[in-house]
Amino acid sequence: MELGMVGLGKMGANMAERLLKGGHKVTGFDPNADARTLLVSKGAGEADSLEALVKALPTPRVVWVMVPSGKITDDTVDTLYKLLSAGDTVIDGGNSNYKDTQRRAASYVDKKINYVDCGTSGGIWGLAEGYSMMVGGDEKAVDAIKPIFETLAPAKNQGWGRVGPVSSGHYTKMVHNGIEYGMMQAYAEGFSILKHKTEFGLDLKQVGEIWRYGSVVRSWLLDLTTDALGKNPNMTGIAPYVVDSGEGRWTVDAAMELSVSAPVITLSLMERYRSRDNDSFADKLLASMRNEFGGHEIKKEG
Repeated sequence: MELGMVGLGKMGANMAERLLKGGHKVTGFDPNADARTLLVSKGAGEADSLEALVKALPTPRVVWVMVPSGKITDDTVDTLYKLLSAGDTVIDGGNSNYKDTQRRAASYVDKKINYVDCGTSGGIWGLAEGYSMMVGGDEKAVDAIKPIFETLAPAKNQGWGRVGPVSSGHYTKMVHNGIEYGMMQAYAEGFSILKHKTEFGLDLKQVGEIWRYGSVVRSWLLDLTTDALGKNPNMTGIAPYVVDSGEGRWTVDAAMELSVSAPVITLSLMERYRSRDNDSFADKLLASMRNEFGGHEIKKEG
């Protein structure tokens, strides 16, 4: 297929590169000229504006938007609405709030432009391993762009799927990230308990390696945690300051709206707030885990 990629940051650039390797034709746009140049070196086309991007694409056009949630996504979607035509498709692959997605999709209906939302997980490892994608949108619209998802996923029939109507993809990804908060917190607390049992002198990396095979708590997140402990056993130089990017808050809000008890996810979010005031080994490990799976910046001490 041929598509445009808007936003060539950590995720967008890697996704575009994986699509290129899969035989698709990609034209990239990002305000950062260096980001565009880097993608061009990998075989992509380049556009220096959204207008140029839309003109470069054959009809019906497909544009994947991979920019930060909030105003930037709003501005991008609003501009594309003015430029695109009936039958074109916009895919919002960022971490948008599902309520914002519903609002944006509703505005596209009168021009008969397809709006598809794609909750995307995979972080900096997605280029090599593939991405997990939770897709929401009209069934026919999603089916028409199926080859894109098949290429980005770990396998054609694994790691992705249409989960429901528009906004359901972002809703599912929101809850996915809420679960992620709870899992990360549990690992961090558990390893902190082990570390504080000083009389045993436990090697935390060794424990992680043991748990990685056969244990009921084994996971990719544990793999990354164990790797982080091997690189920096005492989390030296890492400030115990853990950022939340929004999805955890939205998950807790959704739980309250639905009167669903979600204490683990809620408390893990509260712990992130607490981390910004106190020193804690668990919080340093959380910050390190975010760097391991997503390439997120680590706040240094001092």
